[in-house]
Amino acid sequence: MRTPAIFFGHGNPMNAIEENAYTKVWRAIGESMPRPKAIVMISAHWYLPLTLVTAMEHPRTIHDFGGFPRELYEVQYPAAGDLQLAARLQTLLRADADHQWGLDHGTWSVLCHVFPNADVPVVQLSIDETQPPKFHYELGSRLAPLREEGILIIGSGNLVHNLHAYAWGRHPAEPFDWAVRFEKQAREMLLAGNDEPLIDYESLGRDAVLSVPTPDHYLPLMYVMGARSKDDRVSFPVEGIDGGSVSMLCVRFG
Repeated sequence: MRTPAIFFGHGNPMNAIEENAYTKVWRAIGESMPRPKAIVMISAHWYLPLTLVTAMEHPRTIHDFGGFPRELYEVQYPAAGDLQLAARLQTLLRADADHQWGLDHGTWSVLCHVFPNADVPVVQLSIDETQPPKFHYELGSRLAPLREEGILIIGSGNLVHNLHAYAWGRHPAEPFDWAVRFEKQAREMLLAGNDEPLIDYESLGRDAVLSVPTPDHYLPLMYVMGARSKDDRVSFPVEGIDGGSVSMLCVRFG
């Protein structure tokens, strides 16, 4: 049975320890699917100038943020790694093994709700910041066959992610019109299977540029889009814009 390919808008790290409208659906997603053999995770927060794969039996939980409550720093997500899958990814993606990183908050803040028992092995893939979106989309297409083997492909970022415009401390905040328009446009393209404009997102104009001022949180979507199958049903289990300028949209294929 083919596993889904899912993009999660992970938003604020505090979602890891909160129960809210977003995290309730994340948990429901995990409860509704057969337990995958392993997860290939692409997080916005492992962004550096090459493609790496975590290749350790017990990846550490990384608290890659500052200024949050102590409770958040105490979270551990002790999922196992998968050395065999890591080796396959190195070959499949022409990637290098990494023995230092682990699971950053883009990964565990979502997975602690989706698979709260941390009982599914996780291999994290870095995002090569030197490469254009098409490169990442094509890597995603190479991951697609893994779905037929019970391996879950997850991207974790945010479709709209503009922290300069974020309403810090003012909640709820009215979404910016450009964020709403870009999210609506992206949804329509995802439903239509019209990938090329989303790959070349900067060509979509001012709304796209404001919504994606830096590519790090957007690029995980490229992997998930690349891993989709033609007959996948497209759905959006989570919706909403947090702080006016961060889309929490979840995109599920299959």
